[in-house]
Amino acid sequence: MTSPGAWLRGLRGRLGDRLLSVAALAALLALAVFPLVALPAVRCEVFGSGCREPAPDVRADPVVARTASVTPIQAATRGGYVALGDSYSSGLGAERTVADRNPLNRCQRTSEAYYHGVANAFEFGRGSAFWACSGATTADILDGKGGERPQIDRIGRNTSLITISIGGNDVGFSKILAGCVIKLPWSDACTEQGVDIAGRMAELRQELPALIAKLRERAPRARIILMSYPKAFSEVDGAAGDNITVADQRWLNARTYELARLIKRTAAEADAGIAASGAPGSVEFVDAYSAFAGHEAGSREPYMNGLTVDLSAFKAEPRSFHPTVRGHDALAALFVEQIKKGPGRPLT
Repeated sequence: MTSPGAWLRGLRGRLGDRLLSVAALAALLALAVFPLVALPAVRCEVFGSGCREPAPDVRADPVVARTASVTPIQAATRGGYVALGDSYSSGLGAERTVADRNPLNRCQRTSEAYYHGVANAFEFGRGSAFWACSGATTADILDGKGGERPQIDRIGRNTSLITISIGGNDVGFSKILAGCVIKLPWSDACTEQGVDIAGRMAELRQELPALIAKLRERAPRARIILMSYPKAFSEVDGAAGDNITVADQRWLNARTYELARLIKRTAAEADAGIAASGAPGSVEFVDAYSAFAGHEAGSREPYMNGLTVDLSAFKAEPRSFHPTVRGHDALAALFVEQIKKGPGRPLT
């Protein structure tokens, strides 16, 4: 028979074991519940506290992620600068040195052309080059002129800036001027050229976009800046020469303005296509039409050469109605301003 003392000791042992079991179970439950309570989502779902707005599902745009904006100057100067175009870019009429007047200088590139002002205004990562050639047409840019390599061969994937004046020879401005200058007094030989000019303008409207496309194939990252031509005449009687009437001056200025609008429209259309595709580079326009206002041919401080006639050949000399040294300074300032300003949209 078990003694009372032994029975009590057994009871205490059994109770102790049960209490330990209950304590262990409580501890296990606490450990299981704690991680759930610690999670904000669970606290929100079970207890109604600790709730937060879910983080937005932000994913990088695959196009934006691969590109980065650059400043207009960075885009223009990270590679090389090349000046292309015709006599308004080569510097005909802005001769200052003996070399400028060298008859072997077939393209008539001069030391005072606007190119030099642009090249000196910025530090280009791959230097600069001057390949404009007097008399060049859009076809000459692609095919070469006077034994020169095609101007388009002078640019490449490392070209970041191209400046160019082109279109005047396609339209036939030298012939137009000749019709206005070398004529009988009071004849209509000047203004009667309108039909021919309209036809050549229509052709240029097709050729200029094609040229821009070819330039972009060679230099896909370049900023291409096209310049229009400055008006030559002040529309003041006798200012441009006795044989160019005020009516002729107005008519000639109007044709220059029409050409400027054509170049501007073509540049805008090309640049809109680049922007829409997200491609690098740009096509921009420098409006030089009024750049010589108050300094036209025949003015007191001309930025435009007046008429010089070769009497032996009975024709106007090539430098007639081309920018002077100060004229090229003014053109360089326009280009520098445009390079700093950019196309008015982000560049990549």
